[in-house]
Amino acid sequence: MHGGLEELVGLAAAVPLAPACDHFYFLRHGQTPRNAQRIFQPVDEPLSERGLAQAARAAELLAGEPIRSIACSDARRAFDTAHTVMAAHRNRALAPLVLEGLRERDFGALIGTSSAELDWACAPEGGETLPRFVERKRAALDVALALPAPVLVVAHGGSLLVLAGLLGVPIDFAVFGNAQPLRFARSGPRWHMTALLQQADDGAALA
Repeated sequence: MHGGLEELVGLAAAVPLAPACDHFYFLRHGQTPRNAQRIFQPVDEPLSERGLAQAARAAELLAGEPIRSIACSDARRAFDTAHTVMAAHRNRALAPLVLEGLRERDFGALIGTSSAELDWACAPEGGETLPRFVERKRAALDVALALPAPVLVVAHGGSLLVLAGLLGVPIDFAVFGNAQPLRFARSGPRWHMTALLQQADDGAALA
């Protein structure tokens, strides 16, 4: 589906993550206009009307889950998705920890261009190298998953790819759609990923 995935997963798997928790939740942000158009987007890209509806649906699904902490990317699309979930959750005391390290990869000069042929191994001018991106995500996810459990992480498609590599979980693109709540759980030394409910696949770009 996308180039460079083997390299991305290999970099993440080289230094696995070992969270103390035995389960947590992950939510990719709702759809944005540029997601739908398969265009690399800036950090201030807002949710589309569909993205707002997806975030509200995800909030309903997560409202009854025993979430104690939320960590989110500071990119507008993830920040707004996290706050939609927070507003609907039964634990009204939840306040997201905003982590710049959870942002999507900085694609530099590629922002505003087509992401249909996304190659994670690329070296975009003025952007972030793949090793630097993976290391940044590893550090941010380590902080997020050290919060009081269970934790909900609200971030991006790239975050989910790195997370899968860090935990040795097979990548299943069927659950990579916008605003699909996922539950990660550990059974012995192995982690598994399941979808609370699969949103309709809109074919939106990951980055």
